Amino acid sequence: KENMEDDVTKTLDYLRKLCSAREYCVRDIRDKAEKRLGNAAEADKAVRTLQQEGYLSEQRYANAFARDKAAISGWGAYKIRYQLSAKGIPADIIEQALKEIDGEKAEEKLRRSIASKCALLKGDPQIKIKLLKFALSRGYSYEEVNKVVSEILHGKNENLPQIDSRRDLCP
Repeated sequence: KENMEDDVTKTLDYLRKLCSAREYCVRDIRDKAEKRLGNAAEADKAVRTLQQEGYLSEQRYANAFARDKAAISGWGAYKIRYQLSAKGIPADIIEQALKEIDGEKAEEKLRRSIASKCALLKGDPQIKIKLLKFALSRGYSYEEVNKVVSEILHGKNENLPQIDSRRDLCP
């Protein structure tokens, strides 16, 4: 019994240190606790303790994840939603986190990544299809992607490369 209490205390200290360094979701911390303690019930208690102490918050994790993936990785809402859902984050928390994303910055990131990809595909006869697939795989909606791809291919954005109107390709 005393040995188990020592293990729990050491595990909690370890988990507090992890949670102090960055945000974690409950599932990841629970898995780490169970691996160290070898007991699901004790792992659940450890998670509850960390939540009560403010070290662990699904909302904080979801907000940080959404913000970072949108701003740094250039992911769209669909991909972020899917990944958070795969981590076991409740839908209402996911939707709240997605509201934290700056829509203008996300669209600018999408524009830049499509323009960059467009330059790589210069001369490709299937450029539009490839740009659409590329941007959709980043987690943006078809409507967003199609609008931006069309603007880039038809030269309607003064900040991005213009096309040669005779060939309908990126420069």
